[in-house]
Amino acid sequence: MQITTTIIGAGVVGLAIAAELSTTRRGILILDRNPSFGQETSSRNSEVIHAGIYYARDSLKARLCVEGNRMLYRICEAGRIPHRRCGKLIVATEKAEEGILASIRERARENGTDPLELLSARQIRQLEPNVKASAALFSPATGIISAHRLMRRYLSQATRNGAQLVTRTTVERVEPAGAEGYRIHVAYPDGLSDVFTSRQVVNCAGLDSDCIAESMGIDVDACGYRLHYWKGEYFSLEVPAGFIKRLIYPVPQENHVGLGVHATIDLSDRVKLGPNATYLPDRNIDYAVDATARQSFFEATVRYLPGIAAVQLHPEMTGIRPKLQKPGDPARDFIIAEESSKGLPGLVNLIGIESPGLTASPAIAKYVGALIGG
Repeated sequence: MQITTTIIGAGVVGLAIAAELSTTRRGILILDRNPSFGQETSSRNSEVIHAGIYYARDSLKARLCVEGNRMLYRICEAGRIPHRRCGKLIVATEKAEEGILASIRERARENGTDPLELLSARQIRQLEPNVKASAALFSPATGIISAHRLMRRYLSQATRNGAQLVTRTTVERVEPAGAEGYRIHVAYPDGLSDVFTSRQVVNCAGLDSDCIAESMGIDVDACGYRLHYWKGEYFSLEVPAGFIKRLIYPVPQENHVGLGVHATIDLSDRVKLGPNATYLPDRNIDYAVDATARQSFFEATVRYLPGIAAVQLHPEMTGIRPKLQKPGDPARDFIIAEESSKGLPGLVNLIGIESPGLTASPAIAKYVGALIGG
């Protein structure tokens, strides 16, 4: 196969881009260092279809999430991907938080989401008897999805169009190669290595996307491309099926470090709490759940689910967010940049693609397709 476009990273965004680009071009190669697709951030999250509520007006996160939300529901219907438009409540557990709800509602309106309904304590009890809050916003466009089935759908579309996925392949560096495009240096688990050329490169390497960009000679610190790892742990909540029927979120944390310890349901009606947000200054990959965090999770959750007990919480899983902000930094937008201005035509860097990346994935794919051209 003559390689024209190499996509580094087979997470949900890389696969969505492969599906999109493969409709009009051939010679697409998708590389991933893991044994299979989607084994890092894409499979370690809440599997929520976000509405685009919280993000800054006109940001990529806002625009691509709102567009992606509507696209994703259509994709799910057409592809029979398991999903549920369950809706979510953003709850104020004390009067002081009710003003925050008003600002969230205004931000959602600016972003063009489906309108949010302001609910009273009585209305909340009618919808969710186990939830205690003084007020809440109801988001009808929020839902849940099987992330694995979505990724499999993208991959099947891409491979049907001739794209090829190669796993267990680590990209060590990417170098400009003049008229040929780029030389891509890869390593395999058996210690062997290889080099090949590709006219275009799409860097969707997730946790290592800044390192890939740096290998191309980009000063990632000067450009604001340096990533910071944040660990997010989850606990399952042992409750009867139907304990909650919608997603329950507290008001978000400052600077959107996270959306707080929220309660989500999956497609089998299991309840999961999390994630929290712990900064990992050394960028160490640690997927262990700290069982001692049970108490802090309980204290955060019992504010809006007062009927639970700490013994009902059980360690579940951990994900790592590739964020563009350190503790104390303001919220950052996605970086999706075609790098001709840096002397690197045909290269698109996607860096800091965290939540709502899964929801935005089909819209991100369209955006990258427009950037990279023919």
